[in-house]
Amino acid sequence: MRSNKSYSLGGKNVSEVDIMALNAAIKQESQFIDKMMAEINKVVVGQKEMVEGIMMGLLTGGHILLEGVPGLAKTLTIATVSKSISLDFQRIQFTPDLLPTDLIGTMIFNPKSGEFAPRKGPIFTNIVLADEINRAPAKVQSALLEAMAEKQVTIGDESYKLAAPFLVLATQNPLEQEGTYPLPEAQMDRFMFKINVVYPGKGEELEILNRMGTNEKPVVNSVISKEDLLRASERADQIYVDNKIKNYIVELIMASRKPGEYGLSRIANLVNVGGSPRATISLYRAAKAHAFLRGRGYVTAEDVKAIAYHVLRHRLILTYEAEAENIKTDDIIKEILSQVEVP
Repeated sequence: MRSNKSYSLGGKNVSEVDIMALNAAIKQESQFIDKMMAEINKVVVGQKEMVEGIMMGLLTGGHILLEGVPGLAKTLTIATVSKSISLDFQRIQFTPDLLPTDLIGTMIFNPKSGEFAPRKGPIFTNIVLADEINRAPAKVQSALLEAMAEKQVTIGDESYKLAAPFLVLATQNPLEQEGTYPLPEAQMDRFMFKINVVYPGKGEELEILNRMGTNEKPVVNSVISKEDLLRASERADQIYVDNKIKNYIVELIMASRKPGEYGLSRIANLVNVGGSPRATISLYRAAKAHAFLRGRGYVTAEDVKAIAYHVLRHRLILTYEAEAENIKTDDIIKEILSQVEVP
């Protein structure tokens, strides 16, 4: 039975039957997610937020900043995810003496031909782990910025496109600040997510001990190919987002910029800079990816709420007053989500 109920999709009206068909297609296309999770869980215990965040980054091409103390399986998780999808993976340890050429490559003179030829650096891969990114100086971070923003790097006079998918996963240690170079706001804004990686619970800690306390390590199998991932990314981009949800995303961002106009006078003096237009786009695209992970062909307000903290926590700049009162960006986001009405 066909329904006369219609929705707006890309400026066109589509029937409920089309939404149902899209929902069925997404459910079919996303079946590999459970297989991936099963392979990853062979090695990684818990850390669901981090694993799902990396998956959403792969589906959207959004870069991710992981912040947590050492030993929380950040590197292990990233390497395991890359194995489950047959992706090329490179780990780069960021240090104060790192040079841009160590990252992107350089021109090498070939004595046989008498010409210079490019020698590409480790950034030419699918997943780059920038370990302790804030330990490298600004010139190295700037070199990484072009790759993150343009998906290309410049060596000599030539620009070279990076392979798809390309994802930068950077880690930060919140404890050790001596000898570090804090990321500038412009670079922080390039990351789609900032995910706080937390300690495992008691039960998870015991499982880690039982699983990783021996020499025998689990084998992770590849469950999908690079081409399958790119196809899934295209399918995720087709997920339906109603105009009401789009307006809700915009309202959340506007509330972060002008809290007083949204009945948030209590935090009006605590926020110096709100979310950028890139935050709006990231919320929109990440909400689609979140729906994809759950096998849905449409986005709900709950999808937006689920990823709002990841998208906004590194983009909001708080005032000195907020710092004096020990108020965190997550506290501000919680206030915004509680005040802005869901359509």
